[in-house]
Amino acid sequence: VMFYWLLSIVRRQRTSPGWQNWSSARSSVSVAAAHSITLPTQTQVVICGGGVTGTSVAYHLSKMGWKDIVLLEQGRLAAGSTRFCAGILSTARHLTIEQKMADYSNKLYHQLEQETGIQTGYIRTGSICLAQTQDRLISLKRINSRLNVIGIPSEIISPKKVAELHPFLNVHDLVGAMHVPEDAVVSSADVALALASAASQNGVQIYDRTTVLHVMVKKGQVTGVETDKGQIECQYFVNCAGQWAYELGLSNEEPVSIPSHACEHFYLLTRPLETPLQSNTPTVVDADGRIYIRNWQGGILSGGFEKNPKPIFTEGKNQLEIQNLQEDWDHFEPLLSSLLRRMPELETLEIVKLVNCPETFTPDMRCIMGESPVVQGYFVLAGMNSAGLSFGGGAGKYLAEWMVHGYPSENVWELDLKRFGALQSSRTFLRHRVMEVMPLMYDLKVPRWDFQTGRQLRTSPLYDRLDAQGARWMEKHGFERPKYFVPPDKDLLPLEQSKTFYKPDWFDIVESEVKCCKEAVCVIDMSSFTKFEITSTGDQALEVLQYLFSNDLDVPVGHIVHTGMLNDGGGYENDCSIARLSKRSFFMISPTDQQVHCWAWLKKHMPEDSNLLLEDVTWKYTALNLIGPRAVDVLSELSYAPMTPDHFPSLFCKEMSVGYANGIRVMSMTHTGEPGFMLYIPIEYALHVYNEVMSVGQKYGIRNAGYYALRSLRIEKFFAFWGQDLNTLTTPLECGRESRVKLDKGMDFIGRDALLHQKQNGVYKRFTMFILDDHDTDLDLWPWWGEPIYRNGQYVGNTTSSAYSYTMERHVCLGFVHNFSEDTGEEQVVTADFINRGEYEIDIGGHRFQAKAKLYPVASVYTHKRRKDDVELSDLHGK
Repeated sequence: VMFYWLLSIVRRQRTSPGWQNWSSARSSVSVAAAHSITLPTQTQVVICGGGVTGTSVAYHLSKMGWKDIVLLEQGRLAAGSTRFCAGILSTARHLTIEQKMADYSNKLYHQLEQETGIQTGYIRTGSICLAQTQDRLISLKRINSRLNVIGIPSEIISPKKVAELHPFLNVHDLVGAMHVPEDAVVSSADVALALASAASQNGVQIYDRTTVLHVMVKKGQVTGVETDKGQIECQYFVNCAGQWAYELGLSNEEPVSIPSHACEHFYLLTRPLETPLQSNTPTVVDADGRIYIRNWQGGILSGGFEKNPKPIFTEGKNQLEIQNLQEDWDHFEPLLSSLLRRMPELETLEIVKLVNCPETFTPDMRCIMGESPVVQGYFVLAGMNSAGLSFGGGAGKYLAEWMVHGYPSENVWELDLKRFGALQSSRTFLRHRVMEVMPLMYDLKVPRWDFQTGRQLRTSPLYDRLDAQGARWMEKHGFERPKYFVPPDKDLLPLEQSKTFYKPDWFDIVESEVKCCKEAVCVIDMSSFTKFEITSTGDQALEVLQYLFSNDLDVPVGHIVHTGMLNDGGGYENDCSIARLSKRSFFMISPTDQQVHCWAWLKKHMPEDSNLLLEDVTWKYTALNLIGPRAVDVLSELSYAPMTPDHFPSLFCKEMSVGYANGIRVMSMTHTGEPGFMLYIPIEYALHVYNEVMSVGQKYGIRNAGYYALRSLRIEKFFAFWGQDLNTLTTPLECGRESRVKLDKGMDFIGRDALLHQKQNGVYKRFTMFILDDHDTDLDLWPWWGEPIYRNGQYVGNTTSSAYSYTMERHVCLGFVHNFSEDTGEEQVVTADFINRGEYEIDIGGHRFQAKAKLYPVASVYTHKRRKDDVELSDLHGK
């Protein structure tokens, strides 16, 4: 009854003015209407989009000294999604990079009014994140731990304290909450106008009512833009077009895939309460109730992320300026009911209006930034997942750094456009995925969660065969990979019930797979690995690779080299293994999610030479990892060739026959430190070779295994993986990989100067293994990644990955240790002695567990004679 009463009031209020009045601020910005002023014919940078993200990029570029910039807006400044943004600035994020972006945005917006004279409505209200369940409270405790170590004040509070901070909230069903006192509210449109004003004062030219039709490209490089008012030549183009970013990317002469899709987003506005809310009343996020609440002119503004979102504009339909979409009270009713449960006093309150505006979401709930892998000079900042205001300042800063310096000051791989491939740009995929993503914004985030939509997109030829044998699947870069195999007599919990921060239900299954890898033989389908071939007619391939890679690739044919491509700072752009197939041909194996990034890096740095060929052969080969001491017996029997170390040494590659199939590339490596072989099989032979391996292997106790077993094996052996432990800011000297670098190989390579400098002056962080001492695997929270590391009570870094070691019967965490000066907080050199002299703790959800630090793998995990590739890290970590 209350719902329909509220609805009748709202329908009478439909003619009420919009909730943001921003025309006064707009008059402070120097904006040229393109119909009356001729556009410049040439500039250095063109930015498309006059919302928070576009104006933030312009602001930061101009602050960094770039003045020759044109910003184009197809409607009026700040008239898109920015105008209808709820104006909540929250730093309570799951990813550290997102926390840092939001924190920077908060500080930036706080001082904008003083810098520009434009009132932005900034009020430091603080925020309260509510927990109705213990699992939600655990999630908040994990966020709280990360916020504290990066300098953002926050604390876990009781329901009683919640009631004190916000007296109108019903707290009877709460188990706790997190209070972030420095979070704020702000007028998002006025922030955009203030940023634009400051940019304009620094020389940026801004034109509204000017539509970018497409970007002109020549030889893979941006050359200009075509607008409805004429052409502008430029070197750089920045796509900050919000919900239109996807369409604009596809309109280019050479399309740029920007996977994002809009959904309708609803929030309501009320009249002031009888006792109006104070302007500094904290913002409330009730994720279990799927709603957020903030003060609005003494009343409230409240919206949320419903379970059944409404995607829009799939066919590309859009509006010049986003007008208010249709109200849908039936759709909003679950959120309204949740709001009335949380704030019962609202039942008699009059509603001004229900706002419906589009918000853009991405396939993995993370925003998109960076340079296009196919068009140099084409940068993107879009897909903000309803956090454009919170991230806009920080994201604009990082993108500007990327353009000016060639790289941002933080590791932003989790946000990089190149984490996606063209395969994620299907309209059908995007529509289905965002219908899952939008509810996940407030769903409980637990480790090892897999998206359920857009699956079975890229599969191995063995997918159906493995699925029939009980495989449970995870997805990486669109590729299905087995996590583990459920035995016929084992039942696991349904997906929703299996969410946990504690010991998972697959623990015993993975244990048996690990045991089989160590005692018998297992096979893991690793077809998703990125695979490239580089060939040439002469010595061009070797010469180019020697310059691009840090290790010496001038090795005999058939040898495998562990190496990586570094940037100018010595950081890893790529981590890979390369086999020399012939004098003029090389086979490169890289992590799955590096397919686009690695290709772009190679193409950017390889010369245009018709005698040099780079080919992506990922789809041509099925990769089987044969792990365990009996792998040699299985392969010997199938190939009628001796496979012992005397005949087939470590890190060796050879084309062989396996069963009836010819041309199988067999490599003596397993990516785990265990004995065994990788088999790269032409896809037409994949099923035959797999069947033969499983048949012959029966007598040796063979079984299937998945990536969870692989993870446990590699972490207990202290093996670092790119994208988890290594990134573009990590050098080989910081993670004990001196053996993968040849500083004296007789020629220069990218990153060499930085490594020589680091070798002389020391490293400022060091990759370290931690073995948890007082941790109960059955009862305590599990570590996953991102947990703060403490040395002698002082914060020194975060874990990057972790796994349970079934050999040591302990949890093992990997992470980097820094040495922060107690006086100044500045980083100092980290030595082996500094690592060894410390007492360590790992913070898991607010509880600190004692841990032993190691700079080398624990000897007890080696149950066989250590081979050359096993000790590549252990012998060097002690140096």
